[in-house]
Amino acid sequence: MSVITNGPALVMELTDRTAAVVAGWIPGAGVTCVEPLTGGTSSLTYVAALSGVPAGYERVVLKVAPPGLAPVRNRDVLRQARLMAALAGQPGVRVPKVLFCDAGTPPAIQPFVAMELVPGECVEPVLVPRGTLTSGEVRSRALDAARMLADLHRVDPARTSLAGEPVVTLAGEIDRWTRAFGTVSDDLSAGHEAVADRLHATVPAATRPVFTHGDYRLGNTLCADGSVTAIIDWEIWSLGDPRVDMTWLTFFTDEAQHPASLSDEPTGMPSKAELVDAYEETRGERLHDLRWFEALTKYKESAATALLIKRGRKAGQLNAMHQRMLPALPVLLGEARELLGTM
Repeated sequence: MSVITNGPALVMELTDRTAAVVAGWIPGAGVTCVEPLTGGTSSLTYVAALSGVPAGYERVVLKVAPPGLAPVRNRDVLRQARLMAALAGQPGVRVPKVLFCDAGTPPAIQPFVAMELVPGECVEPVLVPRGTLTSGEVRSRALDAARMLADLHRVDPARTSLAGEPVVTLAGEIDRWTRAFGTVSDDLSAGHEAVADRLHATVPAATRPVFTHGDYRLGNTLCADGSVTAIIDWEIWSLGDPRVDMTWLTFFTDEAQHPASLSDEPTGMPSKAELVDAYEETRGERLHDLRWFEALTKYKESAATALLIKRGRKAGQLNAMHQRMLPALPVLLGEARELLGTM
């Protein structure tokens, strides 16, 4: 069976497969229904209602690789599951518990992962209308996220089942986003070569590789009250430099003036310095050369957004965020050049 769209046929196929797998997980368990849940572009997300399972698992999240495409790179949901399983129980780190998986026979029948449904809401303060969260909630969540990031980076990959994962060097990180620029039109990539060259010329000394999320911000966590209940959306995780995650988090502060922000009004986010301080205090290590990593973050944001705009144009669906970000692409590259200019 080949399912190429996220429609009723895919839901029916997924329901049948989940029923077969869940019965092997817990004999006698069944599936009441499977319903789509809002998710990202790298995979499809559903909620499955189960019967005959222990309390707390009556509703679980299913993450499925997108139909018709090879489940590789950011679409490799089984790789994401392996990382979450490796992080389960690590001090200070909270991720959804992986319950069961199915490898499928891709690309016709895609793999899926079943995870516990963690309570909490997913909100990126700078990207939602002001007043969605109180400033106190925002501040408390952000500081908790900074501390949890430090705990994530304290996990020793060598002591996990993923010790053999390849390390993404800083040069490799630059090249990744340079390749992304190479796939978009000239109006979305003008000037990126000079920034890439300067980034390569000024690469700081490497640190011990850690598990990095790759898109670490409040919008990729679940939160309840003032705390992070789970880190989610591990599509681009890797072994790499911890500072890549730190400056991505600080890019979503008020003072960073993210170009996709809906308003200039403050959200309650702590300052960059406060987030770095919370991280360093928890991890027990200082972070150096953050100016360079802020430049890399702006380069990465420009490339990643260029990809989103390219896809929006192809689908004929340029949304309001795309429209806000389009004029910001050369600005981000200019800010990166400025940060690197004195190095």
